[in-house]
Amino acid sequence: MWRALMITAALAGLMLPGMAAADTRYDVLIRGGTVYDGTGGKPFVADVAVQGDRIARIAPHIKGYAATEINARGKAVSPGFINMLAHPEESLLVDHRALSDLVQGVTLEVMGEDSMGPLSPAMKTVMTAQQGDLKYPVDWTTLGQYLDGLQKRGVSPNVAAFVGAGTVRENLFLGDSTQPDAAQLDAMRVLVRQAMEEGALGVTTALIYAPNTFAKTPELIALAKESARCGGMYIAHIRSEGDRFLEAVDETVEIARASGAPAEIYHFKQSGQDNWGKLDAAITRIEAARKSGVRITADMYTYVAGATGLDASMPTWVQDGGYDAWVARLKDPAIRARVVAEMLNRHPADWENLLGASGPEGALLLSFKNPALKPYTGKTLAEVARLRGVTPQEAAIELVIEDGTRVGVAYFLMSEDNLRREVALPWMSFGSDEAAPAPEGDFLKSHNHPRAYGNFARVLAKYVREEHRLTLAEAIRKLSGAPAQVLSLKDRGLLKSGYFADVVVFDPATIQDHATFEEPAQLATGVEQVLVNGGFALRNGKATRAPTGRVVRGRAWTGAPDGGCRASAADWTWSR
Repeated sequence: MWRALMITAALAGLMLPGMAAADTRYDVLIRGGTVYDGTGGKPFVADVAVQGDRIARIAPHIKGYAATEINARGKAVSPGFINMLAHPEESLLVDHRALSDLVQGVTLEVMGEDSMGPLSPAMKTVMTAQQGDLKYPVDWTTLGQYLDGLQKRGVSPNVAAFVGAGTVRENLFLGDSTQPDAAQLDAMRVLVRQAMEEGALGVTTALIYAPNTFAKTPELIALAKESARCGGMYIAHIRSEGDRFLEAVDETVEIARASGAPAEIYHFKQSGQDNWGKLDAAITRIEAARKSGVRITADMYTYVAGATGLDASMPTWVQDGGYDAWVARLKDPAIRARVVAEMLNRHPADWENLLGASGPEGALLLSFKNPALKPYTGKTLAEVARLRGVTPQEAAIELVIEDGTRVGVAYFLMSEDNLRREVALPWMSFGSDEAAPAPEGDFLKSHNHPRAYGNFARVLAKYVREEHRLTLAEAIRKLSGAPAQVLSLKDRGLLKSGYFADVVVFDPATIQDHATFEEPAQLATGVEQVLVNGGFALRNGKATRAPTGRVVRGRAWTGAPDGGCRASAADWTWSR
């Protein structure tokens, strides 16, 4: 009984009468590190004690003892990093370690843009057919079932997810451009609400892609209202990051204001040199909205190239109805000629032409499903067009038809000078927008964008240590405490007594990304220990393979005592 009381007191950071500090036994003691607590405040040298899945105590010298003690002198001790836009939906089904992120200190993967549920039978069929190098059974239907399945299989990082507005739309209309009537919009709201009560953090969308792009602003407001009623937020790859970038920022502010939901802009950037000068105006718009009471933030990755597919090189009307309908149209000579003509327009009025912004030399081919096309991996679209003796536009069309997928592509679009400014914005956090692969096995059959292996280490190495764009304390706040606050996560994101023990020990002098576009599958170095919920997921720089992760669910999750959706967004509180 006394031992139980001591443990309870330790978790609360208290001493019981008659209880000597030396009597306290912890599971893990991290000794003498420089603590960056995730608030952005001044670091301090202290010990960090872990008991079970929680931080028990942080103090200059803890006299207790532990089963495992870590000497962290000269090292940084921080909260685990939060990947605000992660795409390990498939990679975690194949390799539960999330190794490329784990070795950078990531302890929470937040999946977004689209979701792994709810799925209709037709969507399951398409998902199975579209699988590339990574194979897995689609043995779930709802988002909640997918998340439960991950936890049952066992994963090293914590995982969280949004429900996709595009996924919900596809449930009703497959991939087409139908506009919902009142009854259909109600059905979409029901699907959002169900996902929120299964644990989703909010509703998400990716508005340059079909079928997401077919959603009009009122539809998005309606779904964001449902998310807000369930304590969630609206988070989006906005409708344009290029020619209509400022209008897309305005739309996002409008959705946040009208719905009552906090909003986040995914991978904040200005695509194409013609749009680089719009950064100041975008910052002004966002900061004015924040000052007026709109809760809006953003995240980014730290590279000048984005990664998506060849669908972002073609008008969205040709993709109406999904992949099969898209290919059928591309095989029609008259339609194909029209598509090529529109692809040559660098600034189309009603869609986002990434090939026009990057040029064929700036479009790097990353991944194919068809083995016959894999030799093109790592070549530019311009190179492949020359090899095939066709124009780059014709080559793109041929590759989509032959591969059976949209084909993975990196587009070089952004300004390094703008990146340097963006990393220091106080409302900015970081996301990889990538899977969490390992440099082995089936993962090596295609290329990832280097952000999969280096995004978070690159923040600390390039923008903190080398260029001094922000302090280490501020960078860690943007990697931990700030995103946890944006996501309304309870007891995560800070090193604080009673919080979950998601803890990273790393060397600020040596942490380094190594991945390049030519050789992306290179793990970052410099992170030594990673605890997830108090268990070692990374020990002395090596993955333990322990299933330390959990599903981190949103506030409406019905498994929580006070879960469930409320009457209105006003029933919840958010902070900026």
